[in-house]
Amino acid sequence: MVGQDDRLNPRAARDHGGGLDGAMARSGGLRTDWIDLSTGINPHAYQVSGLQPSDWMELPDHGAFERLSDAARVFWNVPGGAEILPSPGASAVIARLPALAKAGRVQITMPTYNEHAAAFTAQGWTVHETGPAQARVIVHPNNPDGRIWQDADANAPLTVIDESFCDVTPCASLIHLAGRPGVVVLKSFGKFWGLAGLRLGFAIGHPDLIARLNDLTGPWAVSGPALRIGTQALHDTDWAEDTRMRLANDATRLDQLVTAQGARLIGGTSLFRLYDVDDATAWQNRLARAHIWSRIFPYSRTYLRLGLPPADGWARLEAAL
Repeated sequence: MVGQDDRLNPRAARDHGGGLDGAMARSGGLRTDWIDLSTGINPHAYQVSGLQPSDWMELPDHGAFERLSDAARVFWNVPGGAEILPSPGASAVIARLPALAKAGRVQITMPTYNEHAAAFTAQGWTVHETGPAQARVIVHPNNPDGRIWQDADANAPLTVIDESFCDVTPCASLIHLAGRPGVVVLKSFGKFWGLAGLRLGFAIGHPDLIARLNDLTGPWAVSGPALRIGTQALHDTDWAEDTRMRLANDATRLDQLVTAQGARLIGGTSLFRLYDVDDATAWQNRLARAHIWSRIFPYSRTYLRLGLPPADGWARLEAAL
């Protein structure tokens, strides 16, 4: 059951996946004993290669940023009228987006990724689910239920389209809107490529907005290793296609395992699945006893979200279920 007040209170509901330290404190084990299914990060990460000593020792030069941006423009089919800003993770941009307009009302349909509401609230905005607003945030596909939005939903003077999980379904992308005044599209590198620790993300939008974001983030915001790895990965379209097929197959396999135990699939993407269960806390505790960490939500006693296990984790998950 979802509590409306809790959903609109970013301070009460600012929870995330991960948090294995807390899981270990309650259920024991070492970090290496655990399988973390709470985050929706690809368990088969892109294989890093080709790093140079200069990537670590020198400040990143302009050419490295340009090469990464050029690769991103091709990979995501970015319209010519839009600019691209690499950033140290999508969350770094999320924290700065509310500064792009005078504080007012922001429309954020709940439930969704809670950092957007927290960021806008921290800078004096008021969060609403409906009604006219000076800004709107749409997470596309939505986290946690996988909802897909349409062009008409990008309807506020400042519109943020968070496509952190859209690389699994590129045909649904709203990137074609990125050149419009007031529109910013966010991309996350860590989830689809499985390299969340690299801290790399992108803001793509109208040149005026991107120039202001660039002023807020400052120079050398992205590390040399992240620039090189990101450029290499974005050029590797064969890996991306193979990964989409594997993720889709693994998501189907996960659904079969979990629904066989009485859960009901209610949404998600091929990187995470959202199930409705009788008691989400009981399910999480049962999995935790087998050192498998899952995601539950403060606004629902029945929502359980699971990411995909690594290749050697399927048998453990099946036994725990």
